[in-house]
Amino acid sequence: MSAKWIFIIILFLIVVIFTAQNNSVVEIKFLLWYFEMSRALVIFFSMAIGIVIGFSLKYLTAKSKKKTKQQ
Repeated sequence: MSAKWIFIIILFLIVVIFTAQNNSVVEIKFLLWYFEMSRALVIFFSMAIGIVIGFSLKYLTAKSKKKTKQQ
C-alpha cells in the first residue's frame, strides 16, 4: 500500500472520529435565517467554503499574473 493511500485512510479515520465526537446540534443564526444542524457539519461547511474561496483567489491571482506577463 502506498503512502498516499495510508494518508487518505488516516485522514478518513480522523474525520469519522471528529464527526462522532461533535454530533450535538447547534443553533445557527445568520441575518434573517435561523436553523439547527450538527456542529461537525457547521465546521465542515465553513472549512469547505474557505477552501473554495482560497482556490478561487489563487486561480484569479494566477490568471491575472499570466495576463500581465503576456502584455
